[in-house]
Amino acid sequence: MKKLPLLLLALATFSGGILHAQKFEGLALTPPMGWNSWNKFQCDVNEDLIRQTADAMATNGMKDAGYQYVNIDDCWHGVRDVQGFIHPDTNRFPSGIKALADYVHSKGLKLGIYSDVGNQTCGGRPGSRGHEYQDALTYASWGIDYLKFDWCNGEDLKAQGAYATMRDALHAAGRPMVFSMCEWGQNKPWLWASNTSHLWRTTTDIYPCFDGTLDHTNWQQWGVLRILDAQKPLRAAAGPGHWNDPDMLEVGNGMSVNEDRAHFSLWCMLAAPLISGNDLRHMSPETTAILENKGAIAINQDSLGIEAFVYSATNGVEIWFKPLAGGDWAMCVLNRNKDAQKISFDWKNENVTDSFSSRDTAFATTTYAVQDLWTEKDAGTTQEPLTAEIPGHDVLLLRLKK
Repeated sequence: MKKLPLLLLALATFSGGILHAQKFEGLALTPPMGWNSWNKFQCDVNEDLIRQTADAMATNGMKDAGYQYVNIDDCWHGVRDVQGFIHPDTNRFPSGIKALADYVHSKGLKLGIYSDVGNQTCGGRPGSRGHEYQDALTYASWGIDYLKFDWCNGEDLKAQGAYATMRDALHAAGRPMVFSMCEWGQNKPWLWASNTSHLWRTTTDIYPCFDGTLDHTNWQQWGVLRILDAQKPLRAAAGPGHWNDPDMLEVGNGMSVNEDRAHFSLWCMLAAPLISGNDLRHMSPETTAILENKGAIAINQDSLGIEAFVYSATNGVEIWFKPLAGGDWAMCVLNRNKDAQKISFDWKNENVTDSFSSRDTAFATTTYAVQDLWTEKDAGTTQEPLTAEIPGHDVLLLRLKK
């Protein structure tokens, strides 16, 4: 198929609507769930890895748990041809991306891809600057379902314009794709991006550390707690179809089981995208149990799409609440300390209200059944005070059911 006529036809067909272009509606009504290659493999990607990951996701319980996107991050790119169209690296992806997308789709899953606003990606491959409409048409012809769009080499660009250009290009290409902005929160996308993308990164990159910072001289990576703290003022920006993205999951990449469990629980409470970043082909039983916990995922995927808020914080112990559809609530008690901490919570004496959602637990007059989502056991009701000991760097995650 000749690509230049295809480009001209598409531009002619959609040029009348470009002034009114928009992101695709009806996508990401709950936070996207899937996998991305970067955290574990960085630039070491090829079609065998992606096929094997799709095989694993389809058979190891993750697909059944709700994960659906298999996303190739940076370094898949080859060169642009004389007309400017991008091609995959033929050594890494000899069968081409279209064949790979067909394979992933045959597993009942979806394929995502990566590009960048600049002339080069973060990994030094060809970026999309000046080729946005060509790239969008190419991705659509390949059958791509999700685009992560990075911010490297975009220093002389305006973020709102650069991301709107790719949004418009995707819409003109005609294939619905989830659009994931990754400009690291530098331009406060939570203030303006809800009409541009389905999710936007709020911070710099994560790394597999619960409480720390990794300094690269001119940029940093943050651990779980530092990223968590940056989300606290942003909850009003999120909702169905437009999500704050505190970066991909590091579950299974070297933290302790307690820390992995806390990390996953908090991302569920934040209504964050659940994009795993580990090797799905080789998961321990503990990692599998965390990533596939149905109760925690149900909190993340709740149809209200409202982020949790901190109700109280004392001596490194934070109590978070999240309103859920149907009158239920989620409660997460986070122990930021390295040592175990005891807590006591007398429901009837606590006044938990959320002005953002106009919700009130009304513990004094309403009794909830309490379910511990990690032990998967009933934990009584709110008629009796809650007492618990929470290990260091761990959580208690509860669902309060009316």
